[in-house]
Amino acid sequence: MSTASTIDYPGFTASARLSDSLQQVLVDLTALHLNGKQAHWNVVGRNFRDLHLQLDEIVALARDAADTIAERMRALQSVPDARPETVAAGTSLPTFPAGEQSTTAVVDLTTTMLQATVATLRSRHDDVDSEDPTTADLFHTIIDDLEKQAWMISSENRGR
Repeated sequence: MSTASTIDYPGFTASARLSDSLQQVLVDLTALHLNGKQAHWNVVGRNFRDLHLQLDEIVALARDAADTIAERMRALQSVPDARPETVAAGTSLPTFPAGEQSTTAVVDLTTTMLQATVATLRSRHDDVDSEDPTTADLFHTIIDDLEKQAWMISSENRGR
């Protein structure tokens, strides 16, 4: 029989506010990952292959960023929750439609999801930075990566 450890961990512990901010970011990154795979599997049309591969890059970025945030939460004695029902109930991302989607629609939908995830990070940034600049640094990297992907994918539909 295993028992919970009673060891007190020294160091910084996240406040409820910081934990809530990290949890919201985790939920949106997880939703971005899952919706990105949905798009990857169901995109059809012109430039299919390039978009199919680019969606895998976005999915990998979202998955890695979610892992970074969840592990940061654990390092700060906070408990991440990315169960499907938690993600579905808590994400600020729009719902990705079922079925096949044209490349043009997927570009627009993915751009919107990337921008929504960035908006969550930016809306939580100042509170996070005031409590934990180290976590805010993680946010900076994720924001930079997601904004680059939003620019790159949105360029597919420009000039059409």
